[in-house]
Amino acid sequence: MSRTLGAKILAVALGASLVAACTSTSDDDPAEPTGPVELTFWSWTPNIEKLVDRWNADNPETKVTLSRQAGGGDIVTKLLTAAKAGNPPDLAQVEYQALPTLVSNDVLADIAEQARPLQEKFSEGTWRQVTLGTDAVYAVPQDAAPMMLYYRADLFGQFGLTVPKTWQEFAQTARTLRGKSKRHFLTTFSANDPGWFAGLAQQAGANWWGIDGESWRVTVNDAGTKKVADYWGGLVAEGVVDGKPMYTPEWNKSLNDGTLLAWPSAVWAPGVLVGNAPATKGKWAMAPLPQWSAGENRTGNWGGSSTGVTAASKHRAAAVRFATWLNTDPAATTMLVRECAVYPAARDAQSGPALASPPDFFANQTDFYPLAKQIADTAAGVTWGPNVNVTYEAYQDAFGKAITAKTPFGAAVDAMQTATVDDMRKNGFTIAG
Repeated sequence: MSRTLGAKILAVALGASLVAACTSTSDDDPAEPTGPVELTFWSWTPNIEKLVDRWNADNPETKVTLSRQAGGGDIVTKLLTAAKAGNPPDLAQVEYQALPTLVSNDVLADIAEQARPLQEKFSEGTWRQVTLGTDAVYAVPQDAAPMMLYYRADLFGQFGLTVPKTWQEFAQTARTLRGKSKRHFLTTFSANDPGWFAGLAQQAGANWWGIDGESWRVTVNDAGTKKVADYWGGLVAEGVVDGKPMYTPEWNKSLNDGTLLAWPSAVWAPGVLVGNAPATKGKWAMAPLPQWSAGENRTGNWGGSSTGVTAASKHRAAAVRFATWLNTDPAATTMLVRECAVYPAARDAQSGPALASPPDFFANQTDFYPLAKQIADTAAGVTWGPNVNVTYEAYQDAFGKAITAKTPFGAAVDAMQTATVDDMRKNGFTIAG
């Protein structure tokens, strides 16, 4: 395999595998050992061992051994360390935004030969996240996290509010509410949650990274992102949307006592509300995110993960078979929902028997999952970059300062762009333009 990209991250070269990989996953590959196979699998999903046990019972010739890991950046760091030491697992659960970091460090294999036929099982936006916008395939999608609007149906009725279908209507609803009650806010803008902001920007057409030949294209401060930042900055400055962070005791209390009436969030939000606002059970409803133009039908993603196969695996074909089963087999995806509380990425599973009833917290909304599936199909596809952590840290710093200083949010987006590009150049990446 030729290595022509001069970019580096964590002192490891970014090879041409990021643009076009040259690995094989064929069962006829002479490098693929024959006979009984043992695979190692790293994952943080709760109760995932029940699926591993099911696979092992049905596939005695291919035994999978689970090693439970912490999620987020911890598993990425461990994978990088293990790969450098020459002993990574055969498979690992990876968040979509972490894929480029692992690909650029030669941790993950291109499994396109076996996995590409799976494309039709997933929405276009979900599939793009595992391809990095190339012909390669670096993982099998596991769970999806489309964004939607959650609102207190009882309080909307009490204040005579209509569920907004556009962001313009959302802003007017926020103003109307403040005109009726100075104790309530429609929602809050959180400087602590870059993934939330990224999903909102995706809906507006943002695509912060792209691959341009053998260079990276970085446009964190593109027009879509600036539009989102200016919109929310204007509402915070106007005083009709709160500017306090999410996931704090104060935020929990505001949800629980009705101070906040709405939460633009993702499909996993019911699980958060169960723990953070238990007194409001049965009082919420879910609707699509407001759109930037009337009649549009688009959303963004806040989270989600995939199952990747490592480049060092000696049993790549078997590993892909397990990843395929785990994330597309009807029995497996049913278990992912029921045992692991996962919202599956596979489209068939999104309308499967495990999601026939709404979440218990939303028992009054019988169409919750049919509506969620419709929304999931409209999620924007994006290409993540190799230093999402830097971009996210810059978001927290710049937006936190903007809220404190009451300055326009547009400059915070520019700060994110500068931090991202500077870090990539420092690590040897070639930036187009």
